[in-house]
Amino acid sequence: MTRLLVIVNHIESQPGLLTQWMISENIEFDLRIGGVSRLPEPSALSGYDGLIMLGGGYMPDETDRAPWLKAEARLSRHALETDLPQFGICLGGQLIAHVIGGDVRAQTGAPEKGYTWIDMTEDAAQDPVFSSIGKRAAFVESHVDRIVDLPDEATLLATSTACRFQAFRIGNAWGTQFHPESTGENIRSWDAEKLQELGFNKDTLLEQAEERGEDSRRDAKALLTAFLDVVRSRQQ
Repeated sequence: MTRLLVIVNHIESQPGLLTQWMISENIEFDLRIGGVSRLPEPSALSGYDGLIMLGGGYMPDETDRAPWLKAEARLSRHALETDLPQFGICLGGQLIAHVIGGDVRAQTGAPEKGYTWIDMTEDAAQDPVFSSIGKRAAFVESHVDRIVDLPDEATLLATSTACRFQAFRIGNAWGTQFHPESTGENIRSWDAEKLQELGFNKDTLLEQAEERGEDSRRDAKALLTAFLDVVRSRQQ
C-alpha cells in the first residue's frame, strides 16, 4: 500500500480535502503535527512513498517560533536528494524553495485571500502534475509572505496577478502558494475585521467561494491524483 508522510505546521492549516481524497485513493498516511509530534529522521523516509507539507503562519527559516521547521527542512532536503516525491503547500512550498536556495520574504507584495485566479505557464502543460488541469483555475489563497525568487533549475508552473510564484517544480518536488486542500468553509472561519485590514470583504470572498468552489475542488482533486500517480509510478 502507498504510504505518505503528512506534516501539519499550524492548527489552522489542516489537511482538509486531502484527508478524504487520500482515503478514497487507498493511501495510508502518517500525520505528524509540528510542535506536537516528533518528526522522523530523514533516513526514515525510506519507509514512505511520498511527503506532503502543509501551510502555517511562519517563515520557513523561523525556527525560533517553530523549531520543528529545522527537522522538516532536513526531510525535504533528503527527499530531494533521494528523488522521493514531495508536495509543499503555502509554507510547505516556501520551505522547499528555501531548501533549494530560493528567496522567501515576509509581508512582501500584495496579500492574497480567498479564491484567486491562477494562470498556468507553458511549462505546466508538460508537467506530470499540473498538466492535469487547464490553463486557468481558481484556488484558495491565504498569505502575506511569498517566494520572490527561485534558482534557475526550478520550473515555474503557475502565477497570479499579485504573486508571480504560485507553483513550481524541481525534480520530484512540487510547491504551491495556493491551498488546493481548502474550501469556502475555511473562509467562513476567517476574521472579518482582519480581512478588512488587508483590503478584503468577507462577504465578497464567500460569494466568490459559491461561484468558484465546485470547479476549484475538481481541479484540486485532479492535482492530488496526478501527484499520487507520480508517487505510485516510483513504486513500480
